[in-house]
Amino acid sequence: MPTVELLNKNRQVFNAWQQFITTGKLEKHILRDFISSSWYRSRDYGVNPLIEKIKVELDEEEIDKRYEEFMSLLKRAKPFMKSLYKIVESSGLLVRLTDKDGYVLECIGDKDLELKYGSLNMYRGCNVKEEVIGTNAIGTALHTGNPVQIIGAEHFCQLYHDWSSSACPIRNDKEEILGILSMTGPCERVHPHTLGMVVAAAEAIENELQLELINKQLKITNEHFYAIMDSISEGLICVNNEGKVTDINLFARKLLSLREKDIIGKSINTILRKEYRDKIIRVVKRGRRYEEEEIKFNVNKRKKILCIATITPINDNITNKLEGVVITFKEAKVIHNLINKIVGAEARFSFNDILGNSENIKDAIKLAKKCARHSTTVLLQGESGTGKELFAQSIHNTSSRRNKPFIFLNCGAIPRELVASELFGYVEGAFTGAKRGGHPGKFELADGGTIFLDEIGDMPLDAQTNLLRVLETRQVVRVGGHEVIPVDVRVIAATHKDLEREFELGNFRQDLYYRLNVMPIKIPPLRERKEDIRLFIDYFIEKYTDKMDKEIKEISDSFYRGMINYNWPGNVRELQNVMQHVINIIEKDDVLSYKHLPNYMKPSNLTKSLGISDKLLSLEEVEKITIEKTIREVDRNIALASRVLGISRSSLYRKIYKYQLEYVLK
Repeated sequence: MPTVELLNKNRQVFNAWQQFITTGKLEKHILRDFISSSWYRSRDYGVNPLIEKIKVELDEEEIDKRYEEFMSLLKRAKPFMKSLYKIVESSGLLVRLTDKDGYVLECIGDKDLELKYGSLNMYRGCNVKEEVIGTNAIGTALHTGNPVQIIGAEHFCQLYHDWSSSACPIRNDKEEILGILSMTGPCERVHPHTLGMVVAAAEAIENELQLELINKQLKITNEHFYAIMDSISEGLICVNNEGKVTDINLFARKLLSLREKDIIGKSINTILRKEYRDKIIRVVKRGRRYEEEEIKFNVNKRKKILCIATITPINDNITNKLEGVVITFKEAKVIHNLINKIVGAEARFSFNDILGNSENIKDAIKLAKKCARHSTTVLLQGESGTGKELFAQSIHNTSSRRNKPFIFLNCGAIPRELVASELFGYVEGAFTGAKRGGHPGKFELADGGTIFLDEIGDMPLDAQTNLLRVLETRQVVRVGGHEVIPVDVRVIAATHKDLEREFELGNFRQDLYYRLNVMPIKIPPLRERKEDIRLFIDYFIEKYTDKMDKEIKEISDSFYRGMINYNWPGNVRELQNVMQHVINIIEKDDVLSYKHLPNYMKPSNLTKSLGISDKLLSLEEVEKITIEKTIREVDRNIALASRVLGISRSSLYRKIYKYQLEYVLK
């Protein structure tokens, strides 16, 4: 029952309302501010305060559309509306939910009330905005965005003066109004706590909507997570702090030949060997990330896969307690192939890049092409600068291994003590300075492809023994290790030495020679294919004039004759250096001629410098003068001087000290 105070207040409000609709004057001190503001708005909207029937409603099709649009709100609000109605069921109140446009979506209440008050725009599909029915709890709450309670004569239309209504906006996570929850009934049933119940229910609905949004976002995040997990091109395994697998992606399952049900919930120990399980345990105990660790997975009793893995601990952000680890990995051979591409460990040349029309070079190419069809071992024999690496790359690029690594190793350029570790790799702690986690050797990096062993004649005898074992077994054991690693590698070896002579001298293993000499290919020196020199000259002129932005309008026959008459101890490599030198020094509009050749290539100058026309000299005197003259002519380039003289660099240095020619090097 309403109190006397409430009745008196309602009478005062009614008197103020009457005065307002008849005279337009408003006694604001009697009304709450938001009520007086709403009355002014209602009048401006053109709402008739004395209208006897208000009916603005949607048809069933339009209602269904709005239902679909606000289904999420309806789904979350209905349970709370029912709970509210249970509390006030005996009081004859209506619980309503409207959308953001003021249309009633749901109404829970006594059906008799609907029949009795059907003309009051209270039911499903009706519109209750201020623009339609003037000041009312729902419409005013929509306009102000605040919870409101409107009692009796505070309504703008007289039709509602016997009613009381409490309403509260329901907002989304962006603070936008989705709809209004309200409770409406006769004035005599009004209670101060009604608005509080409506506000509490509206907040509960907002919380449910927020939870729904969070769950939806979490679901989307999980779906994205699993989609990403299954789309990345590397394996991913999640392990909890008990060592049990909680997630494994598609890549990992395929690589390890696993079904999800066979590993989820099982111990990681089922697919890892003991020494690698210990690494996981260290991460769990120390909570420290391990990067690019070698891990071997057991695919089955016979097959094992070596992978490069990163082990990352997962910590609880609140307690900082370790929850588990994530293992991401790729097969080691895939990583090795990627590294080879990045560092340029791939063959660039083909047989089309080998210049020459002479019969002996054509025969060598023809034989090399036959070798490319199979994976037999090839031994390339030829002097320095004849193009042995060019042949090796061409054989690889013509073979079925063309898309696999091409690994190069100069056996004569590596310190003796490091040859084995370079070829076969090493394990962690194998020697002082060994990289943590060990390191793969060239044979592992070349797995599936080709390894080119240049200057094989300079390989130390102990490394030759290991190489022979690898060639026979197709297996590698890292330095300091015991584990056998199978490799599928095609070997192409090259040397400028006579290996038969070397094994007679005890410098090369005879059995290794026969193992390498399966398909020998002799690459002729340039002096035996002089008909190709003109071809090389034209090729290098085109190459270096373009690179140096120079132009040669004419080449005299004297230049060609001088180049062809020279013996070329440094072969094609020396010819390339000479052409680069010549194009560097030639001036604009010069005709390229004999005078542009380096002095050491001109026999007349050499004879004159030796003084042969003046007096006879001993062999040692001739040798001393020749060495001094050659070193000066090649600008102290010892490598080039040794090739010109036809001796090794070490022999040249010995003769420099023998004849006390150190001053020439300064």
